[in-house]
Amino acid sequence: MGAAYFDQFKVVDLIAITNSSMMMMFAVAVALILLKGNRLIPNRWQAVMETLYDHFHGLVKDNAGTQYFPFVFTLFIFIAFLNILGLFPYVFTVTVHVVVTLGLSFSIVIGVTLGGLWKFKWNFLSILMPAGAPLALAPLLVLIETVSYISRAISLGVRLAANLSAGHLLFAILAGFGFNMLTTAGVLNIFPILIMVFISLLEAAVAIIQAYVFSLLTTIYLADTIVLH
Repeated sequence: MGAAYFDQFKVVDLIAITNSSMMMMFAVAVALILLKGNRLIPNRWQAVMETLYDHFHGLVKDNAGTQYFPFVFTLFIFIAFLNILGLFPYVFTVTVHVVVTLGLSFSIVIGVTLGGLWKFKWNFLSILMPAGAPLALAPLLVLIETVSYISRAISLGVRLAANLSAGHLLFAILAGFGFNMLTTAGVLNIFPILIMVFISLLEAAVAIIQAYVFSLLTTIYLADTIVLH
């Protein structure tokens, strides 16, 4: 039974692509369809998207400059749709795989590093030496800050994959538990249904929150390419 819980994380080869690649393309297609909206008086969905747009615009503007807004907002939409679509039955969740999330996080950190070197040249490496620190401690501090800088990419990717993997496993276990209760206690027992409703809402909230945290930390890291800290 335990192995069945992990079957939802298997990458399967389809006709020409894998289920992981197919879900990425599907998430992009769904996002493009749902993000359409140019009404003068917006409907509810367009109002929600405009609220998200305004929020992220202010967030990125205050931390990293408006030039990074399209990237951060697109990143949030992409990850959020991947997370939400993964909650549907028989749908593969791409962001539970560390190779995918680490690919995103390392790409971001490498981009930040190249952007910082392009703007500040070798002065960008001053972020590895805290201001006002004794020169005698420079070798140790540079080593610690280098490990800390690299750990940004690891923690950014692992956090997303670990939270979603744990959530999906919990969802699968509680779903099996609730189904067994429903079959033994009868359809009139509302407790298993309440469990499934609660865990579904919880997982939907986690999916959005993790996409937001990923985008927020990306914005903070991108700030290093604007002003040296």
